[in-house]
Amino acid sequence: MDARFPLSNTESPWLPFESRRRARDEKREAVLRAAVQLFLEQGYHRATLNDVAKRLNITKPALYNYFRSKDEILFECWSIGHELVDDCIAETSAGAGSGLGKLRKLTIRYAELMTTDYGKSLVRFDLRDLSEHNRKIVQTAKRRIDRAFRDYIASGIADGSVKPCDPKLAAFAIAGSLNWIGHWFQPSGEMTGHAVAEEFAIRLTEGIATTSTRKKADKPPRKANVGNASREDGSEHHTRAAAGAAGQSKRARGRLR
Repeated sequence: MDARFPLSNTESPWLPFESRRRARDEKREAVLRAAVQLFLEQGYHRATLNDVAKRLNITKPALYNYFRSKDEILFECWSIGHELVDDCIAETSAGAGSGLGKLRKLTIRYAELMTTDYGKSLVRFDLRDLSEHNRKIVQTAKRRIDRAFRDYIASGIADGSVKPCDPKLAAFAIAGSLNWIGHWFQPSGEMTGHAVAEEFAIRLTEGIATTSTRKKADKPPRKANVGNASREDGSEHHTRAAAGAAGQSKRARGRLR
């Protein structure tokens, strides 16, 4: 090649390193989104990597450029879900407010996450399908979530915003109810994910709130109108959630360990 006429960046047949890495990350995220949707629609065991490849209009061998196995994809979906929950907990803990206020904030965020694909993956799939090593990582993450609910309840008891109760049992009752949202919620339903989350936050905490704090509770949200408006709101919610999840998987394993 004549050194007097070097190729410009636009003429180079090779993408810059950062562009190649970004393109690979975007393709990896596309694989994850397609896979988690199929796992939820068909069940983890019925969905195959061939199905994932077909939905993406690529070959099955191409998938192995991003993931080595189906259970690795499953763990990555779990990792993203837990990463998002960790972010909710960190944001809630860093803010001001009573124990009850923080409990309600986490309840809303967690409930809303349960209406997304990555949130549903936390409660719809069987831990036994993971390797022993990854199963232990997920179990540790689940304990952190449980601890956050208990800590906010205990904090509320201490500051007088929550009635004296067993934080462990109260946390189980609240988290158990929230987890079921991941089983029954449909984006095309009558209420948006955010509306469901706010309703649950009130209903699940008013029984343990002291009288003074219960009076200050926000009014339950009005149900979204049936029809195009509610479906559009739901679609917007899921678009925001998906955008928030994009890019999380790269650092999920490190945060979960």
